[in-house]
Amino acid sequence: MRGKAIELVESKNVKPEARKAVPDFRPGDTVKVHSKIREGEKERVQIFEGIVIRLRNAHSHSTFTVRKVSYGIGVERIFPLFSPRIEKIEVVSHGAVHRSRLFYLRDLFGKAARLKGERGLVNPGADTAAAAPAPAAAAETPATPAAS
Repeated sequence: MRGKAIELVESKNVKPEARKAVPDFRPGDTVKVHSKIREGEKERVQIFEGIVIRLRNAHSHSTFTVRKVSYGIGVERIFPLFSPRIEKIEVVSHGAVHRSRLFYLRDLFGKAARLKGERGLVNPGADTAAAAPAPAAAAETPATPAAS
């Protein structure tokens, strides 16, 4: 029920290159968020790595929540998806979940809080190495005679 005028103004605020820079991730994925932090006059990039527990799609107001456990304490941060303070988002691994909100992870800790990974997506570089043909030298070695 948003007005077309509001959507037009908000779409002008979100640059097209910002939409392209956002990788495809879903709840359950482990991500590294590189965010700019200002300390006095200096500005540095801080990495926040954790599991995406929520995605909220609302045009230019889209946010995502990332949860991690730091020194035994659960820490959650809500990031605006198209914020200029976010330098980049890296997807570390994909988790296989059946829900869009993973708030149940707040009550779990230790090994119980781990998520299963999807096959083939956790380490995509391993599939190309397995598909490489065998070396020709290994195929030409003669078979050893059977001992009687």
